Amino acid sequence: MHREIPELPNWEKMFLPVSDMDKLAQFAKTKNIDLTVVGPEIPLVAGIVDIFEKNQLRIFGPSAKAANLEGSKAFSKNLMKKYDIPTAEYSEFKDSEQAKKYIMGNNTYPVVLKADGLAAGKGVMVCETSQDAVAALDQIMGERVFGDSGNKVIIEKKLEGEELSVLALCDGETIVPLASSQDHKRAYDHDKGPNTGGMGAYSPCPLVSGAEFEAIVQKSVEPIVRGMAQDGIPYRGLLYAGIMMTQEGPQVLEYNCRFGDPEAQVVIPRLKSDLLPILDQIASGKIENTNLEWHPKSCLGVVVASGGYPGHYEKGFPIQGIDAIDSTENAYVFHAGTSKSESGYVSSGGRVLLVAALGDTLREAHDFTYSLVKQVSFKEAFFRRDIGRKALEVLR
Repeated sequence: MHREIPELPNWEKMFLPVSDMDKLAQFAKTKNIDLTVVGPEIPLVAGIVDIFEKNQLRIFGPSAKAANLEGSKAFSKNLMKKYDIPTAEYSEFKDSEQAKKYIMGNNTYPVVLKADGLAAGKGVMVCETSQDAVAALDQIMGERVFGDSGNKVIIEKKLEGEELSVLALCDGETIVPLASSQDHKRAYDHDKGPNTGGMGAYSPCPLVSGAEFEAIVQKSVEPIVRGMAQDGIPYRGLLYAGIMMTQEGPQVLEYNCRFGDPEAQVVIPRLKSDLLPILDQIASGKIENTNLEWHPKSCLGVVVASGGYPGHYEKGFPIQGIDAIDSTENAYVFHAGTSKSESGYVSSGGRVLLVAALGDTLREAHDFTYSLVKQVSFKEAFFRRDIGRKALEVLR
């Protein structure tokens, strides 16, 4: 059924939250926006693509049904099982007592507990013992630290190995993979600390060859896109597959339904082809340009975060060093948790910004990026100092 959108004048004086999709659609109509590209997962899962399309507005992203691939861990894992996609063994629970019984009866640790719904990349808890798992369960289903996203919990075997990020453009049938990359999820050096939305990444990933990467796409992306199309849920947009390279082969950790950061921030700078026409083609229903050209350079990015992230952190600290990086060739500053004040930028989030740089080799990109990161400063700022280190060891 078509949803009527109210008239909302004086756009310049209004702040439009991403959750108010009717107002966003009206804004797009009023301003004659040709194409909307959705970044956050929340409006995708809530159905912004469906609302825009019903109002004849062009938009890049999956429908609400398709975005459930990220919106529900249980939905995603069940599809992986249905389509024989390699992934960790798992069980799902709606009842906390049943989950606790399962935890106490399980003899194989470590395990991973995941809140079923969206949790800004923080709803995954690695548990080394049954006591750790019970504590994580109490946080998710008892204390409700992730709200309604914890109505259901997934408990799965922890996979061991190196992570690989696979990003692919999809029109429901055709799949165009982007370059390989590797994210670093843990908050602290040596992959210690809690999971985050990502603390840094690099591209390409030397841990896999070109042929191996193609095989991973065939096993992780193609089956899910093909299966969802057969089920009447065509996937159009950007599909992200988080892969663990285990001794048994690549296995899918999760799917995301949009350009993830920090991966996109190190992949897109390497893209020689114009990205916009491809996004526009997908919004129209069919990819025409399937042969992408890439710069041979490597790119590495490091997140500068607020002290305390991913837990409690303070905001409003002045940030120094951004202007100098912005004026440096082959260097980028991607803003995330920043706000503009009269005196300049201030911190306003957990992951405040990401600094990235291109280099002829991964070593050059690494050294260039870290020389720039050291120029950024604000009270209680921190960053990981080992982004890309494992790959550099492989390349020795």
